[in-house]
Amino acid sequence: MASPREKLAESLEALKALQERGVVAVRSRYLNRTDRERLVKNGFLQAVMKGWYIPARPDEARGDSTLWYASFWDFCAAYLQGRFKTNWSLSPEQSLLLHVGNMTVPRQLLARSPKARNKITLLPHGTSLLDMRAALPKAGQVAEKGGMRLFSVPAGLISCGAGFFRQNPTDARAALSMVPNASELLGLLLEGGRTTVAARLTGAFRNIHRNRIADDIVKTMRAAGYDIREKDPFKNTLDLILPAREQSLHVNRVRLMWQQMREPILKQFPAPPGPPSHIATYLKATDDIYVTDAYHSLSIEGYRVSPELIERFRRGEWNSDENEDEGKHRNVLAARGYWQAYQAVRNSVRKVLKGHNPGTVAGDDHGDWYREMFGPSVTAGLLQPTELAGYRSNPVYIRRSMHVPPRHEAVQNFISAFFDLLREEPEPSVRVVLGHFLFVYIHPYMDGNGRMGRFLMNIMLAAGGYPWTIIPLEKRDPYMAALESASVKQDIEPFALFLGRLVSRSLEGGPEPRIPGSLR
Repeated sequence: MASPREKLAESLEALKALQERGVVAVRSRYLNRTDRERLVKNGFLQAVMKGWYIPARPDEARGDSTLWYASFWDFCAAYLQGRFKTNWSLSPEQSLLLHVGNMTVPRQLLARSPKARNKITLLPHGTSLLDMRAALPKAGQVAEKGGMRLFSVPAGLISCGAGFFRQNPTDARAALSMVPNASELLGLLLEGGRTTVAARLTGAFRNIHRNRIADDIVKTMRAAGYDIREKDPFKNTLDLILPAREQSLHVNRVRLMWQQMREPILKQFPAPPGPPSHIATYLKATDDIYVTDAYHSLSIEGYRVSPELIERFRRGEWNSDENEDEGKHRNVLAARGYWQAYQAVRNSVRKVLKGHNPGTVAGDDHGDWYREMFGPSVTAGLLQPTELAGYRSNPVYIRRSMHVPPRHEAVQNFISAFFDLLREEPEPSVRVVLGHFLFVYIHPYMDGNGRMGRFLMNIMLAAGGYPWTIIPLEKRDPYMAALESASVKQDIEPFALFLGRLVSRSLEGGPEPRIPGSLR
C-alpha cells in the first residue's frame, strides 16, 4: 500500500502536468476528486470559487495576497474563456489600461458579454468580477493581450467615458499617444455620428499636442455635416511634448508619470540646503550612521540582522559558515552584501558632491551597487553568477501589492527612460522622490529593488545637499502604503509627504532611528 507521502507525490504529478500545459485556473474536472482534495489539504491548491482553484505553496502565510495577485490576470482570462468562449471582452476603460501596460490588479474587473448575467462574482482578497450584458466591439476592433480580449485602442478611446481621462490621466495620455493618425478613429466616429465623443477626443489630442490629429477630426466631422465644439477632458495640461514617432510606449508612459507627479512633490518636500561645504564631513556623518541604516534597510526587507553582525563586516571581519542554519546564512550574506554595496554607493556620493550630474552617476554606477550587494550570495553558491548579469528576464511580483511591475521585455526601455529623466531633472526634491519611487515601480531586478531604491534616494539627497536619511523599520507600513498609493492610484503626494517629513527631521538634527534592544 502506498504511503501518504507517495500518494501526495502522485497528486503533485497530476498538478505538475497541468502546470506544464500552462494551466493557472484549475477547474474541478481537471483533477479527480481524490487528487484535488489531497492537494487542497496539503496547501498545494487554493480555492478561488466553487469549482475553480489556483496552484499554491504550502509555506505561504495564511491570508497572504501575493499568490492571488500574481495569478489574477491569467485566472480571470481562463475563467472568462471557460464561461463565454470568445464571446466576451473587458470594458473599454480596462482595455486601455492593459494596452498601455498598466497591469495593476483592479478591485473590480469589468467584463462584457451578450450572455452575461449582470452579476458580481466575489474573488479573493477583496477583488471581484462584474460581468455586464453589453455589446462587444465589432470585428476588427478586438485585440488580444495575455489571454484577455480587449477593445482595440481606437475602439477603446471611442467607447470609454469622459471620467477615464480625469481618473487615469497618465494612462489616457499614453493611450492617445499610441494613435498614429485620425483615420481609424474617424471611421468609428462617422459611423455613429458621435459628435460628443469627437469633441472630447479633439480636446484630448490637443492636450497632448497632437494637433494634426485633432484638426483632422474637426475638419472631417464638419465636412460630414456635424458641428464639433472641442472639450478637453483632462483636468490640466502638461508641459510635455511626446515624440510623434516614439518607438516605445513605455518611454512615453514613464515620461508622462514623471511630469504628472512633479508638482505635488514640489509642494510637499523641504527646499534643498545646497551643496555641503566639506565633502569629508558629509561622508563622515554618513559613515557614522551606517550601522543604523543597514539595520533598518535590511530589516524592512525581512532579514534578521543585529548591530553586532553589521559592525563585524564594517571592521572587515568577514567569514561565512556554510554549515550555519540556512536562514541565518542568508542573513549573514545579506549583511555582507549591504556593506559591500554601501562602499560602492559611497563612491557615487562622492562624485555627486563634487558636482557630477546625479542622474548620470546613478545610471553609470547602479549596476556596481547591485553586483556588490549580491556578490557574497554568488560566492557562497546561493545564487548563480548569471543573476549578476543585468536586469530581470522573468516576471516579478511585489509581496502583498496590487501593482504588477512592467513585463520583463519592457524593463530596458523603462529603465533607460527613467535615468534620462533623472539626468534631465533640475529639482533635487523631484529627483529624490521619483528616483526612489519609479525605480521600485519598474522593479528591474528579481531581488534587492527596495535596498537599491533607498540607495538611489540617498544619492539624490546628497546631490541636493540633504543629509543621508534612514527609513525606519517601525514606519514600514506607512512607507509601503505610500508606495502602493503611488503605484496603484498614481498618487505621489503621500510618498512625497512621507519622505519629506523624514528628510525635514534629518535637516533639523533630530535623533536617528533607534535599533530595538540597542543603545544606538
